[in-house]
Amino acid sequence: MRVTPQSALKKASSKKVAEQTRKFFKTGDGEYSEGDVFIGVRMGDIRKVAKENLHLKRTEILSLVRSKIHEERMLGFLILLYQYDKGDEVEQRRIYKFYVSKFKFVNNWDLVDVTAPGIVGRYLMDHDRSVLYDWALSNHLWTRRISIVAQWWLIRNGDLKDVFRISQILLQDDHDLIHKAVGWMLREAAKKDLKATESFLKKYYKAMPRTMLRYAIERFPESKRQKYLKGKI
Repeated sequence: MRVTPQSALKKASSKKVAEQTRKFFKTGDGEYSEGDVFIGVRMGDIRKVAKENLHLKRTEILSLVRSKIHEERMLGFLILLYQYDKGDEVEQRRIYKFYVSKFKFVNNWDLVDVTAPGIVGRYLMDHDRSVLYDWALSNHLWTRRISIVAQWWLIRNGDLKDVFRISQILLQDDHDLIHKAVGWMLREAAKKDLKATESFLKKYYKAMPRTMLRYAIERFPESKRQKYLKGKI
């Protein structure tokens, strides 16, 4: 009898982990993950199930990414990520288009951070990136986060031509999860080109939300961090 990916996740689930995860991802009334359902499967176990189900067809993956259960959505998007790794150019394009068409289900920061760089960022490495700017202006929180976190793949490959422009668009975003994401990508950019990153920071740091700035300068020497925080650069 075939073990379905859903049943494999259920077998690996834990009520204790589920309770901890619900608190961590802020599923309470009015919080950013309000209503999300967690069954308590650790990330390592989800990755294991994903690697055991790389044969799944798109219709089967669709049922996962549409699930009300968070871990099932993560599983579906992870399978796509792993299939992308193994796919040829045609298959990668299909996966990218499928992923983009399902943005409304990439609806938490961990789903974005784990899968968007390796699918969206990797695909856009060699394709037109104008869509990133549309996403940065979206009314959908997670689409905006994708626009900046997808940069991680580009940054790691030394391509910084979009990260500063997208960061500028998101500079006055009203959500803390965008502030953190932009600061994180600027911190990563500094590892590749400190001069270019500091040029951006010196121009905009006084206008940045405090959280964004703190994330961006986290790895700077303490004396320099304090100058930025005190507005004395």
